[in-house]
Amino acid sequence: MPKLEFLANMNISPLTVEQLRTYGWNIARVSEVMDKGSKDIDILIYAQKQNKVLITQDLDFSTILALSGYAKPSLINLRLEDPRPDLVTTRIVDVVSIMEKELEEGVVVTVDETSARYRNLPIRIE
Repeated sequence: MPKLEFLANMNISPLTVEQLRTYGWNIARVSEVMDKGSKDIDILIYAQKQNKVLITQDLDFSTILALSGYAKPSLINLRLEDPRPDLVTTRIVDVVSIMEKELEEGVVVTVDETSARYRNLPIRIE
């Protein structure tokens, strides 16, 4: 069980969130803590202020982090072909177990079925 706290974007299934909770994870879905219509930047700022790792399937968050120069929050960006909640949950657990230290420090992790790549935050645009 990671000591990190997580915020799942609206495109992450409630089933995944519930499964992670059964593992003892501290995770909330955006709809539980914010208005469902919240803008991406507001979600990102909330995660930053609350020191939560944001889990999403929305590429816009990576762009916002790159352009803003923020060092936090860490972001797990899922790029999975098969979005079934059980498979998503398994990949999240696998990646967090390997990259917990990096996630504590501030990274963007891009996850697909077979790999996970990360970039340290803040992202330097050259």
